[in-house]
Amino acid sequence: MTADLAILYEHPLWFEPLFAALERRGIGFIKIPLGDHHFDPAGSPPPAPVILSRVAMSGFLREPEHGIFYAEALLDHWRRQGATVLNGPEVLAIDSSKARQLSLITGLGYAIPETRAVHRGRDLLAAAEGMAYPLLVKANIGGAGAGILRYASRDELARSVADGTLPDSIDKVLLLQDYVPPRGGTITRIETLGGKFLYALEVESKGDAFDLCPADACLAQPGRAAIGMRAVTPPPALIEASEKIAQAVGMDVGGVEVVVDDRDGVARFYDINGLSNFVAKPLDVLGWDPHERLIDMLAAAIAARSDTRTSA
Repeated sequence: MTADLAILYEHPLWFEPLFAALERRGIGFIKIPLGDHHFDPAGSPPPAPVILSRVAMSGFLREPEHGIFYAEALLDHWRRQGATVLNGPEVLAIDSSKARQLSLITGLGYAIPETRAVHRGRDLLAAAEGMAYPLLVKANIGGAGAGILRYASRDELARSVADGTLPDSIDKVLLLQDYVPPRGGTITRIETLGGKFLYALEVESKGDAFDLCPADACLAQPGRAAIGMRAVTPPPALIEASEKIAQAVGMDVGGVEVVVDDRDGVARFYDINGLSNFVAKPLDVLGWDPHERLIDMLAAAIAARSDTRTSA
């Protein structure tokens, strides 16, 4: 091992703010790009005692031969070899399945949008029986709003099934979901760190626009429309719920998204995001930089490993 910390990531630019913050704090780390990586299941020791996963679900949009499932095996391997893995394979497994996310959330007693899961597109019409339109069809593995379409009627959905124009999911699992009209035209993204509330953003949600990523990397994409956002303090019940969801996932850093249903005022949780790039221009939006809190957590994990080695 040649460094205290290794960061496994896929996107070449998204984590420059994190790398810069680590350098400012003097924490030694190595970057491990996922793209051309390989490992030996009978060898390949961990590259550092502490490993942070920054693997994005949207990776399949950038590379057909994406590394999402490879990363799950790799992180599990490194943990079995003795590394402390933050946002490890169990988090990646939940992050890569909206169906599992929703089951976990309901298992904790929180509301979700009415949803059906199928593994064949042709079964959507049968699954939709008894549901009210408009309905969303979502890819089970999405990213940056990808793989979501809204259908106003059964006829419209039937045409899409017949024409083969449904969204596609890389695991072939699709969700049919009630379209929840957002109260005030916004959703709330609640970020957590170490299973505790970090900050929250109220993000503008417009009609059929589902790309609500508030990070620098998303906002800078060519042709992407600007989205409105502001820092908020959610009601205590929503903060508590988000913390319990993050803790149930085992998520060291990541976000939970919730929408207040304008029809009945019920807060419905609909997404768990194990990758947090943090908000764009954090000093302007929050007045502080959440990267510093993340680095505090990483430094504590490194110190804990050092203490273990010293006492051994």
